[in-house]
Amino acid sequence: MHPLAPLSALLGLAATSHASPFDQADTLTDCLTKAGVPLDTAGTPDYQLDVASFNLRLNYTPVAVAAVNTTKHIQDAVACASELGIKATAKCGGHSYASFGLGGEDGHLVIEMTRMNKVVLDNTTGIATAEGGTRLGHLAVELYNQGKRAISHGTCPGVGVGGHVLHGGYGVSSHTHGLALDWMVGATVVLANSTVVNCSETENPDLFWALRGAGGSMGIVSEFRFKTFEAPANLTYFVAPVQWPTEARALVGLTAVQEFAKTMPVELNMRLFIARRFVNLEGLYYGDKAGLQAALAPLIKTTNATLALAKTGDWMEQVKHFGGGSNIDQGHGHEEHETFYSTSLYTKELNDEQLQTFVGYWFKQAKNNTRDWYVQIDLHGGENSAVSKAASDSTAYAHRDYLLMYLLYDRVDKGEYPAEGHTVMENFAGNITQGMEKSDWGMYINYPNSRLDQTDAQTNYWGSHLAKLQGIKKEVDPEDVFHYPQGILPA
Repeated sequence: MHPLAPLSALLGLAATSHASPFDQADTLTDCLTKAGVPLDTAGTPDYQLDVASFNLRLNYTPVAVAAVNTTKHIQDAVACASELGIKATAKCGGHSYASFGLGGEDGHLVIEMTRMNKVVLDNTTGIATAEGGTRLGHLAVELYNQGKRAISHGTCPGVGVGGHVLHGGYGVSSHTHGLALDWMVGATVVLANSTVVNCSETENPDLFWALRGAGGSMGIVSEFRFKTFEAPANLTYFVAPVQWPTEARALVGLTAVQEFAKTMPVELNMRLFIARRFVNLEGLYYGDKAGLQAALAPLIKTTNATLALAKTGDWMEQVKHFGGGSNIDQGHGHEEHETFYSTSLYTKELNDEQLQTFVGYWFKQAKNNTRDWYVQIDLHGGENSAVSKAASDSTAYAHRDYLLMYLLYDRVDKGEYPAEGHTVMENFAGNITQGMEKSDWGMYINYPNSRLDQTDAQTNYWGSHLAKLQGIKKEVDPEDVFHYPQGILPA
């Protein structure tokens, strides 16, 4: 490992070629083979598994797939790609909505990480180390089994820690305990010149700052280090359907939810889930059912909601609930696919006109879409939110001061997604932001809109942090080895 050093000292990339990546497939394979990097052979079950996208609307063909097991394998794979001018992409869980784990385009060297998933908890310090290919479900199981510890993270057990943590990591504990990246205290990173460095608040701190929000553009994390908290024994997950049959009633309800979000108790984590045929309030409360009922009482009254489900249990019970009841402990071989279009949004408090526009589009346009769509609005900020309490510039995550976070998701259950299907959710989001200053809204890279060009993507995902990130990118990856179509470009 290299000691603390200026980022400029981490340079030294080989000259690159401009030949087509596929023209160099044999040369790349030879380089990887000579270096002892395991490869997926085209046509084998492992290859088919590792190149299958989560979003079947977006399928890409890599030049090769490196099936790495060690940090040295990652180093050698990056060195071969860099020497040949081929882009290198870490695929940690493969759940990117825009297939960024496959490069987001054809012709990348995919570095398949999921065989690297060891998790070790130090019960003396409470610090956990997790290899870069660990999935969220496996992390949760191991932290709990090894010491009844946890971090705040998302709900889908098959999602990779790498992509999730390095770009935010919002979940049903985030209002109470912050983002997943807020629990990251260090990392071991392979840089574009195949150097391996450690980073933390005191060691390569600029790189550490950039990793926590834009990490996929900066390097490949072979090991994460997390602080942890004691997994609570008493949590209550809940679902509260609301009856909003008319635009007028929905406007009253949505206004009440937004008002509640501003002062929501720190123990409560909640989202509004809007689908074509139903609307739910759902989430997680740190405490028992009586505490939940007291916390929700003002909102239940103003939204015409019914607390249909409220179940108290331990940490792993809520992990399993939000994980869909499937096998939580996922590793290499986990397979999950959907066909969909997604986009995202952050906003501050919506004014009366913006609320009316939202509800009007929902009832007049979105409800006419017969596909399986939903709009999920997370109560992201507010005065008691752990996300918002952290300083806005503490990490590269650029959206801490926003009250609401939206995922707009539209899928088909079978067949191909229609060519113009994206317009429904895209226009939904566009109607919300129409007339807003650009500084008053943003987008979440973990809920990417695959249709954005790189310029708009960088601005929407990283906002005021973009210039600093582009400067760090220039120092650690000036040739943009870790390129993807919506990532950070070097200054």
